[in-house]
Amino acid sequence: MEEFNNKLYIEFGGKLFDDSHAARVLPGFNPNAKIEVLKKLSRKLEVLFVISAKDIEKNKMRSDLDIAYEMDVLRQIDKLTAMGIKADKVVITLFEGEPAALVFKNKIERRNLKAYIHTYTKGYPADVETIVSDEGYGINSYIETEKPIIVVTAPGAGSGKLATCLSQIYHEHKRGIKAGYSKYETFPVWNLPSKHPVNIAYEAATANIGDINMIDSFHLEKYGVPAVNYNRDLEVFPVLKTILNRIAGKDIYFSPTDTGVNMAGFALQDDTIIAHAAKDEVIRRYYYALCEYKKGIDNEAAINRLEMLMSELEINTGFRKVTVKAIEKFKQKKEIAIALELGNGRIITGRNTDIMTAGASVLINSLKTLAKINDDIYLLMPAQLEPMQKLKGFLYNNDEALLNTYDVLTALSIGKATNPIAERVLSNLEKLQGCDAHSSHMIHREDNDAFKNLKINLSQEPEFFSKNLYED
Repeated sequence: MEEFNNKLYIEFGGKLFDDSHAARVLPGFNPNAKIEVLKKLSRKLEVLFVISAKDIEKNKMRSDLDIAYEMDVLRQIDKLTAMGIKADKVVITLFEGEPAALVFKNKIERRNLKAYIHTYTKGYPADVETIVSDEGYGINSYIETEKPIIVVTAPGAGSGKLATCLSQIYHEHKRGIKAGYSKYETFPVWNLPSKHPVNIAYEAATANIGDINMIDSFHLEKYGVPAVNYNRDLEVFPVLKTILNRIAGKDIYFSPTDTGVNMAGFALQDDTIIAHAAKDEVIRRYYYALCEYKKGIDNEAAINRLEMLMSELEINTGFRKVTVKAIEKFKQKKEIAIALELGNGRIITGRNTDIMTAGASVLINSLKTLAKINDDIYLLMPAQLEPMQKLKGFLYNNDEALLNTYDVLTALSIGKATNPIAERVLSNLEKLQGCDAHSSHMIHREDNDAFKNLKINLSQEPEFFSKNLYED
């Protein structure tokens, strides 16, 4: 900030809240680490949200929370505002007249937030002179900011955060304000090899947009030290360098790696554990891509990319023990099955029964194991569950309706008042956070949501749980 006269645009990559990818790949990582940093600087900063018009139009979903990008922006604004952090501006980028983007703009403006529209930058990425001119970044609306630190963040990759930062710096320069740029990105980890499992897991997470880890050629040439960055940052670095040179009258950064402030690579303590976790993540991403393809959402490009990454790591889906166990259970019982690995390495299974789903079954079985309750002891008696199932069948006009994870947890919660065992069982719910699980089929939306809320890392075979076309 001193270098730039106390006006800094800092791009935050990854998730601002709930960075579950980082927590999965780096065991021990606090998924809200970035927020803890920002809270200490709350008086000096404001947060600017960026979202692509293309993502709004496609109703792109945040996979870990299963909510649309635009709803995630509103969710994060609410949370930041409650913390006393200024967050009242949203930039819609890459706009080409998308109707859904205009609806979103109207929505946020009518909630007393400020909305801005940015289009594609003329000349990008090769014609630097045009980009850094009134025909390039100059076309964009100038966003008036009040604080010395402006955190620029987005619900997902490829939203246009860097372009927004550079556009703002260009406009600030025209107004005589010496503003600067930096970035806070956990991945790729610049001081790990490009083919380290952690960095390959980053490529897996961005397989749908084609990010590729590369050696930072600018850094290598300047310092003689190899550092890892990714293709989009390397591509735009000449533009960034030119803009900052015009502002400062000298080169501030000599490589994309220079612009970063994250030191996560120096905090890694057990490479064996981390490498294993990263390989697990690549396989989870592979299954997610298979399911998205099965549902008609994505094409095969991401699948092919992920298969190549798995080949580089010399792993297949059998690397995850829960994957093997879930498929074995399904083949034995011919019912949808889920396997869940507890923190001590023990694998618990559950399957669809006449009363409850596989998700509810594996949850009950896991909680009983954690609470050290014998398997032959009922936590919920059939006499309790059958009326619930009957009511559910009536409400959903489905005689075969099964009780899901939420239903069973609700029944257990009600039972706490009279059943001390139920209270003992529910006290173990937090121990399921971070556990690995795999399903032999794509499970129902309500079970899927429950597993996400419990922070269980679930992957699923790309098989529909029902033959009915209407059910999801």
